[in-house]
Amino acid sequence: MQFIDLAAQQKRIRNELETAVKTVMDHGRYIMGPEVKELEERLADYAGTRYAVGCASGTDALLMVLMAYKIGPGDAVFTTPFTFVATAEVISLLGATPVFVDIDPITFNIDPQKLEEAIRTSVQALNPRGIIGVDLFGLPAEYDEINKIAEKFNLFVVEDAAQSFGAEYRGKKACALANAACTSFFPAKPLGCYGDGGAVFTDDPDIAERLISIRVHGQGREGEKYKNVRIGVNGRLDTIQAAVLNVKMTIFPDEVERRIRAASIYSAGLSGCDYLTTPSTPDGLTSVWAQYSILADTPERRDQILQALKDNAIPTSIYYPIPLHLQKAFSNLGHKPGAFPISEDYAERIFSIPMHPYLDEKAQTKIIEILASVQK
Repeated sequence: MQFIDLAAQQKRIRNELETAVKTVMDHGRYIMGPEVKELEERLADYAGTRYAVGCASGTDALLMVLMAYKIGPGDAVFTTPFTFVATAEVISLLGATPVFVDIDPITFNIDPQKLEEAIRTSVQALNPRGIIGVDLFGLPAEYDEINKIAEKFNLFVVEDAAQSFGAEYRGKKACALANAACTSFFPAKPLGCYGDGGAVFTDDPDIAERLISIRVHGQGREGEKYKNVRIGVNGRLDTIQAAVLNVKMTIFPDEVERRIRAASIYSAGLSGCDYLTTPSTPDGLTSVWAQYSILADTPERRDQILQALKDNAIPTSIYYPIPLHLQKAFSNLGHKPGAFPISEDYAERIFSIPMHPYLDEKAQTKIIEILASVQK
C-alpha cells in the first residue's frame, strides 16, 4: 500500500504525459517555454485570480512574494508554528522576524483571536507588516477574520496554500483568499509535478510585475536580460514541469472529488472511535485533503497505533513532530516549551494515514479496522 500513489495516477495519463514532454523536447525551450504561460493562465482561471506566476518551488513562491512586499530587517510577519519550516524560513531569510501564533484546536490553522492579540503586543518591539495564513492539510484558514484583522492593522495577507490548491472557502477557491497566495507543486501535493515547482497568485498588477522580475534575478522588462532593476532570485519554473502540470490539470477536478470521497469514508468508519479525533471541515469550506491527519487521545496511544499500522505494512507519517518555535533553527527567538500549548500538544498526538485519489475502499476498510482495534 502506498501513502501517496503517484504510480496509479501516472498510469491513467501516461500517454498524455509522454506527448507533452516530447513536445518540449522537440521545441527545446526548456526554460520559460510556452507551456509555462499556458499553465499560468490555466492556474489563474481555475483559482479565479487575475495573475498566476509560476516559479521553481513552493518555498520560492513564499520567498518571492515577501520580496515583492519588500520585507526586511525589523519587520514582523505573523504565522503559525504548526507547519512546514518553509513558511517561517523565508521570513528569517529576509532578515525579518517570524512571530508565531498558536492554532485553532478544531481546524489546526492559525487562531484569528490569538493573531490579533499577537499583533497588538508586538507593535512596540517590531514593525508589523504581514500575515501568512497556512491552509494546513488542505483546509483553508479563516480568511474572513484574518483579512479583517489585517485591514485593521494595515497588514498584507499571504495565503500559504502549499497543501490546499483545489479547496474552497465560502464560494471562493484556495489561492484567491488573500492579497497573494503561494502553492507548491512538489510531487506529493494534491497537484504535483515530477520535481519541484510552485506558483504565486494575486489580483494586484504591481505585485505580479515585481514577481515576474524577481523570479529572473530582478530583471527589467522582457528582453532586457542584463538590466537588473531589483534584487531577485533564480526562481523560474522548468518548462517540462509546466508541461506535466498542464496534463495533470485535466484530471485534477476529478481527483479532488475522489479525495473528498476517500476522506468521507475514513470519517464515517472512524466515527465510533472515542480515542481518535478525526478532522472536521467547517460549514462553507471544503478541504482538498492533502493529508488525512488524526489525533490520538495520548502520545502513548499514537505509538500503539503507528506500530499496529506498521505491523500491517500500512505507511504513516507525522505532520509535524516538532513545532517551529521549538526547532533549533529558530532558537534565537527565545521560545520555550509551553509557549504555544495547542501546537505542542498536537505535535505529540497527531499522525497521518494514506490519502490520495486512488485509494480503494477495501484498503480503507482495512486501515479503519486496525485503527478501531487499538485498545488501552
